[in-house]
Amino acid sequence: MSKRIIFIIALVAFAAFEGFYYSRNLQKSASDLDYQKAFLHSNKIFSLVLPDKAVFAGEEAPLGLYYVREGLDRELMVNTYWHSSTLLMLKKSNRYFHIIIPILKKNNIPEDFKYLALIESGLSNVQSQAGAAGFWQFIPATGKNFGLEITDQVDERYHVEKATTAACKLLRGSFNKFGSWTLAAAAYNVGEGRISKELERQKASSYYDLYLPEETMRYVYRIIALKLLYEHPTEYGYFIRKKDLYPPIPTYEISIDSGISNLPVFAKSMNINYRLLKEFNPWLRSDKLVNPDKKKYVLTFPEKGFENFDKLLAEIDNAEQIFNDTISAGSLPK
Repeated sequence: MSKRIIFIIALVAFAAFEGFYYSRNLQKSASDLDYQKAFLHSNKIFSLVLPDKAVFAGEEAPLGLYYVREGLDRELMVNTYWHSSTLLMLKKSNRYFHIIIPILKKNNIPEDFKYLALIESGLSNVQSQAGAAGFWQFIPATGKNFGLEITDQVDERYHVEKATTAACKLLRGSFNKFGSWTLAAAAYNVGEGRISKELERQKASSYYDLYLPEETMRYVYRIIALKLLYEHPTEYGYFIRKKDLYPPIPTYEISIDSGISNLPVFAKSMNINYRLLKEFNPWLRSDKLVNPDKKKYVLTFPEKGFENFDKLLAEIDNAEQIFNDTISAGSLPK
C-alpha cells in the first residue's frame, strides 16, 4: 500500500473521529443548556422589599439613611434565606415566648426584647467559645453580678425564668444610663463601657450614628429583621401552620431543700427518665445536687399527658398566637 493511500485512510479516520467528538460535544452542550434552563426556571431568588417603617422598642430606625437601610437589608436577607435556622427559631418561639414575655412585662422591659434572646441563642441552651451560656448568653461574671448562681452543679444561666429576670435588670440599667432602648440593646452585645466610650469619643447620641465593632453594628438590625420575620412570616416566604409550631408543654413544680445524691435515680422515682429531668431543668449541671446549706430549689416536671402531641396542640392558647397571617394546608400558592 502506497504512502499516499495510507495518508488518505488516516485523514478520513481522523475526520471521522473529529466528527464523532464534535457531535458528542454538541449533545453535551445541548444537555447542559437544557439543564441550565431548568435551573433558571426552578431557582428564583428575589431581592426583598423593605418595609416603609421599622421600629424597635418604640424607637424608629432612620431608614432614610443609606447605611441604616442597607444594614437592615443585609440582616433581613441573611435570615430570610437562612431557611432552616430561621424556620427552627420561629417554631421554637411558640414554646418559649409565653414564658419570656410576662417576665419582660413585669420588669417594664419592651416586649421587642424577646427577639434579643432569639438572636443571642436561637432559644437554645448553647454555650459560646467565650463562655457565654443560656438563652440570654451571660458570661459567668455578669451572670453572678445579676444574681445567678453559677457552680459546677447549678448554673442558673440555663434557667429560663431566672436568666430572663437577670437580663431585665441588665437592660433596665443600660436604659437608665443611656435613655435609649436601642443603645441598651447594643450595650448588651458590647458592654456599657464601650458604648459610653464611643458616644463620648464620636460625639454621637444615637446607635445608628455610631461606628462600632461589626457584630455590634449588625446587632440591632438583626433583632429588627427577626421581628419582621416573626410578625409577618408569609411576606418573606415562611408558610407555617399552627400544628407545625412547637407547642408549650404543661408543667408542675416541686420545691426541695435537701440534696439529691443521684439524679437519674431521683428522676425514675418521679416517673420520668433522666433526659426529661435535664430537659426541664437544664440548670442542673451534674448528676447530683449537693445542698449542704439547705437552699430551696424548685424543680420543674412535665405534666401527665405531655407525650400526647395532639392534646398539646389542642391546648395552644390562640390569644398568644402571633402567626395570624399564616395559611392553612392546601392553600399554598401554585
